[in-house]
Amino acid sequence: MFRLTRAVRFAVNADPREQQRLLRGKPTNGYAGFPSLAGVGHFFTLECTVTGPLDARSEYLVNIKQIDAVVRERAVPLVDSFVRQPNSGPARLAASLLEGLGGGWPSAVKLESLRLTLSPFLTISCLASELPMVRLSQKFEFSASHRLHNPALSPEENRETFGKCNNPHGHGHNYEVQVTLSGIPDESGSLIPVPRFEQIVAQTVIDRFDHRNLNVELPEFATLIPTVENIAMTIFRLLKPAFEAEQVTLAAVTVWETPKTWCEYSE
Repeated sequence: MFRLTRAVRFAVNADPREQQRLLRGKPTNGYAGFPSLAGVGHFFTLECTVTGPLDARSEYLVNIKQIDAVVRERAVPLVDSFVRQPNSGPARLAASLLEGLGGGWPSAVKLESLRLTLSPFLTISCLASELPMVRLSQKFEFSASHRLHNPALSPEENRETFGKCNNPHGHGHNYEVQVTLSGIPDESGSLIPVPRFEQIVAQTVIDRFDHRNLNVELPEFATLIPTVENIAMTIFRLLKPAFEAEQVTLAAVTVWETPKTWCEYSE
């Protein structure tokens, strides 16, 4: 099975007349987005993943220019309409986009999933197989120090296992945490208000972890080695009951220890 993903960037401008004028024009910088951002407005990235067999003539799954055209013809006006509706929920928008784009491909090609980036840290996504359920993901950060050490091992075994990370004085990281919720949007089109989402994570995790020595100051790591795997699991289990109280499902937690190392945990 082939899966092809195309990211299409576009703006929704404050003046609807300017938005329509730009849409009628020819893209001048597809990499930076089209329609272009003309003054203050909203900027989005929509990632579409399609599946299917390769075309016998081109050996494309689908021409990426066709993906661009479908998104700009169908998705941009839909996003525009949501932007101009007061109190429109972003979670409902994801499902509407998937449905609206579903018939725009060659017969053998299917739209499997999409992800709309609302900000560099906030995304909504959905899979065709999961509709009407959608996913809402938000990124956070904290700084903390830790030491990777197993008291059941000898000093030599610890150094062999963990290397520099076994430094007795510890070491620090600027961690990034992505929290992903899933569910069916409510009548307002939301899973949970984003400010409430942020408040729960801040109070439950960030305030607890930020600028702490994880081994010493967090009881969760009294018996757990604070590896990135265990940090992701611990954060998930701290957040799960907090979101259950809001009647929202916690789908996954991903923790980046460095830009090259991260772990996702789910149950």
